Amino acid sequence: MQTKIADINQLSQRARELRAAGKKLVATNGCFDLLHVGHVRYLQAARRLGDVLAVGLNGDRSVRELKGSGRPINNEGDRAEMLAALECVDFVTIFPEMRATQFIFAAQPAIYAKGGDYTSETLNEEERAALQEVGAEIRIIPFEKGYSTSFLLEQLRKPGK
Repeated sequence: MQTKIADINQLSQRARELRAAGKKLVATNGCFDLLHVGHVRYLQAARRLGDVLAVGLNGDRSVRELKGSGRPINNEGDRAEMLAALECVDFVTIFPEMRATQFIFAAQPAIYAKGGDYTSETLNEEERAALQEVGAEIRIIPFEKGYSTSFLLEQLRKPGK
């Protein structure tokens, strides 16, 4: 059995094989620092859009750049293992860059899913251009209100918690 955690070259190879087999690859990406039910529901919804779900995971350095000092809470290896343990996730690729552009070019997904806190217009311009180049359809999945890593961290910092 192949591992679900794939480097960028393995992702590219698997994506080619899946396309050749007529499978619809869905891709998404994020930090997934403290996995919570909002993440799980989002990933399950993304998986239902196609045959296979590839998750691009921001590496530790890019999470620090995006989220600030003290983040990530969990290192990239642990976060990848947690995502890979989910039934709805077919494979996980850690990428070191702040933007998922190289992940997108490697996966060449039929569908690219983002959470409802984004719109097609607010997606990073570089990522949007990469998605257009590979011909991916962008699908926005409704945001699960009340679930976020930032909110969880705020709750943990409150006295008496």
